[in-house]
Amino acid sequence: MEQIKNIIQSSIDVKQGVLENEELLQTVSSIATTIVKAFRAGNRIYFCGNGGSAADAQHLAAEFSGRFYTDRKALPAEALHCNTSYMTAVANDYSYDVVYARLIDGIGNKGDVLIGLSTSGNSGNIVKAFEVAKEKGMITVGFTGMSGGVMKGVSDYLVNVPSTDTPRIQESHILLGHIVCQLVEEQYFKTTV
Repeated sequence: MEQIKNIIQSSIDVKQGVLENEELLQTVSSIATTIVKAFRAGNRIYFCGNGGSAADAQHLAAEFSGRFYTDRKALPAEALHCNTSYMTAVANDYSYDVVYARLIDGIGNKGDVLIGLSTSGNSGNIVKAFEVAKEKGMITVGFTGMSGGVMKGVSDYLVNVPSTDTPRIQESHILLGHIVCQLVEEQYFKTTV
C-alpha cells in the first residue's frame, strides 16, 4: 500500500512542478494559440512518438479529429505511425530513423504543426522529422522530459516536463496535451466548457 501511495505522490509532485513553472504554462498557452492559427489557415497538425509516446501521440490526435469536450467539426490531425505498411516498409527498406522524416517530407506543408513526444528528447526519428519539418516551414512542438534533449534545439516550442522519470513524464504529457486540446477547442469554436 505504501509503494502505491509513493508512486501517486511522485506523480503529484511532478505535476506540482509543472503547475509552478510559469514559463512552461505560457508555452502551453502559446502552443494552443499557434495550433488555432494553423487550423484557421487551413493547415494540419501531425503527431509522432515511439512506444508509449506513440500511444499518447495517437490519443491526442484522436482528441482533435474526433472530439474533446464538444460535439463539433473534426479538426485535421493525425498520428504519423498509424500506417503500419508504410512504417514497416520504410523501416525495412531505409531505416527506422527516417520513418517520420520521409512522411513529413511527403505530406507536410508550410504552416503545418508537427508535435513530437519523447521523454528523453533524443529520439532520432523524431529529431530527423523535426529537421525536415523546419526545412519545409512547419512549426515544431516538442514534448520531452526535463533536459529537452536534442529536440530542444529543433523545437519552436518545448514542453519539457520537470522530471527524468519516464512514466511521470508521460503522465504529464497527457495532462498538458489535454489542456492544449481543450484550449484549442474553446478558441477555435468559441466555446467554453
